[in-house]
Amino acid sequence: MKNYAILRLLLAGFFLYVAWPVFPYAQTTLEQVFWGGWLVFLLLVVGANFATLLQMTQPPVMEQEEIRERQVDMH
Repeated sequence: MKNYAILRLLLAGFFLYVAWPVFPYAQTTLEQVFWGGWLVFLLLVVGANFATLLQMTQPPVMEQEEIRERQVDMH
């Protein structure tokens, strides 16, 4: 799960790298709203993936079952 979070962070960083030079050219209100929404969505994606990396949330139920099975197999 951590590998996927790292890959998603790298992909989000790449998207920001590609989009950053275009931000200053937003002149109309619609363009500015679009870029503002895009940045908010980017921050949500980055925050969620950092929360996954720092294990601030519980893993999904299926992953919890896999962890339990691994623990039972080890004992």
